Amino acid sequence: MNKLQAQRYHYLYEQHLINLSLQGKRPSTIDAYARAVRRITQYFDQAPDTLTTAHLKQYFNNLIQTHSWSTIKLDRNGLQFFYRYTPDKQWEWLSIVKPPQIKRIPDILTPSQISHLINQTKQLRYQVFFMTLYSMGLRLSEGLNLTIHDIDKSTMLVHVRDGKGGKDRMVPLPEVTLLALRHYWKNHRHPRLLFPGCRQKQIHRWIKAVLKKP
Repeated sequence: MNKLQAQRYHYLYEQHLINLSLQGKRPSTIDAYARAVRRITQYFDQAPDTLTTAHLKQYFNNLIQTHSWSTIKLDRNGLQFFYRYTPDKQWEWLSIVKPPQIKRIPDILTPSQISHLINQTKQLRYQVFFMTLYSMGLRLSEGLNLTIHDIDKSTMLVHVRDGKGGKDRMVPLPEVTLLALRHYWKNHRHPRLLFPGCRQKQIHRWIKAVLKKP
């Protein structure tokens, strides 16, 4: 990339960051979408607004061989955003890059699934965790992110932070759930987290194993 192209790239990249902020994108999204532009620029060593459809197809064909579909999807969305808002180009062949459909565990489990999980669970932390999800209608990530500071015993409300769409909300705290959380906390006494040591991937694997059982 010559000096003129490098200057052009830096200008476009800064405009990309500005546009992401103006569109109210979350910090994690800004980071991912910015990385997509950096990555494809480094791959071809030329300013991204000079790339052709053939370049993009070549790039994503290579990316499929080396990266996960979650990364490919982020790069696809990031570049689509870039071309739409920065050089004002429409990426007509976007539908060509289609991650495969993967059946995942839903963010919200049904009451019967929660009941089955609790009945199959022998460890106290999972019993309390799934009870907390069910009694307050939380997603897996929301339950894992709960801290002791999110519990307001005086109002019997729980502050759920950074939920779907990056929004916070307050949810009622049942008395039985508060008692269960107190009992479990006495077993680990973590200074901040309600469910220390629990990992979303680990819980996903465990849920899949349990739900496959009759």
